[in-house]
Amino acid sequence: MKFQEIKNNIYYCGLNDCDRRIFDELIPLEHGTSYNSYLVKGSEKTAIIDTMYPPKTKEYLKRLVDNQVGKVDYIIANHGEQDHSGSIPALLEKYPNAIVITNPKCAENIKSMLHVPDEKIRVIADGEEVSLGDKTLKFIFAPGVHWPDTMFTYIKEDNVLCTCDFLGAHYTFSDVFAVESKELEKSAKRYYAEIMMPFRMMCKKYTQMIKDMHVDVILPSHGPVYTNPDYILDLYADWTADAPKNLVTMPYVSMYNSTKEMIEYLSNKLEENGIQTFKFDIVDDDLGDLAMSLVDAATIVMGTSMVLAGPHPMAVNVAYLAAVLRPKAKFGALIGSYGWGGNLFGKIGELLAPLKLDLIEPLQVKGKPKEEDFKKLDEIAQAIYEKHKSLNLV
Repeated sequence: MKFQEIKNNIYYCGLNDCDRRIFDELIPLEHGTSYNSYLVKGSEKTAIIDTMYPPKTKEYLKRLVDNQVGKVDYIIANHGEQDHSGSIPALLEKYPNAIVITNPKCAENIKSMLHVPDEKIRVIADGEEVSLGDKTLKFIFAPGVHWPDTMFTYIKEDNVLCTCDFLGAHYTFSDVFAVESKELEKSAKRYYAEIMMPFRMMCKKYTQMIKDMHVDVILPSHGPVYTNPDYILDLYADWTADAPKNLVTMPYVSMYNSTKEMIEYLSNKLEENGIQTFKFDIVDDDLGDLAMSLVDAATIVMGTSMVLAGPHPMAVNVAYLAAVLRPKAKFGALIGSYGWGGNLFGKIGELLAPLKLDLIEPLQVKGKPKEEDFKKLDEIAQAIYEKHKSLNLV
């Protein structure tokens, strides 16, 4: 298949992976994903920016041959993770005169992960430039946007920015140019929630930096190319903003429906008070949907049944993931039901501690909730309302 030209001898040479259903053995993929690689032909030299996921290497090399790429001078490694760097050894074998250009931290990673020898790596400094003749590549370090080794590559004359994982989406396409839609927005938000949200403050910083650059095109390493950069940058400005929205996220696990009954009652009370809720069945629902709700939530209400003498392991898992994702939620509550006794909330509270949530007094019920328990749920609903009101959310 012929490479699609993006702009002035800049070509898309990546691949879709429509059948992949899980990423990093953790993240479900609704639409598969793409591994984006870009060929930049200067008047004197040729560069490839980011390479390919190892299982796709053979297909990737065939694409290069079919498109008559006879010479590659530079392989730009914006990030060492193997869905971008994995085909570097094969490229170096095919193009033995090529040199890998990357930053110090990424150089360490590709040496340890891919055994790329020192003599094939050129380490550059932040802001350093490399000429391809009529095109200039400028390297912008962006540590903390996903990995410490991340950098961007700016093609100066064309005002095009390659952002690696930043601003990406697990999304496949027939045309590399983004078609703005609710489906794409959902995929981009899901990608942000699952991968970028733990680095929200760095994402906020680099979103503004790119806005100030006024680039013409954004080339991420997953998902489509943005010829209207404001589309994705405005979404990121919203997602990375400090203020949460008037939303309560309610992940729960309920063995005999007692905890579910409390969650549904509390949800209805909150909705009556003008607060949006998102109920999430930890066992059956998609973790990506939970992650997306955490992007905006002001409050997290965890509901759990007890297993033996502690919280249900699935609830523990979600509490751990919520802490790792580091959402901007401000408030929290814990509710649940037990059979014969134990410590229902201790472990969950410990796991959620890094979020520094302002916790409302928990509610632990033996068996099915009774009239006095529903009254306590009314009090929790009122407390959440008052806290949201304090932030001018309601």
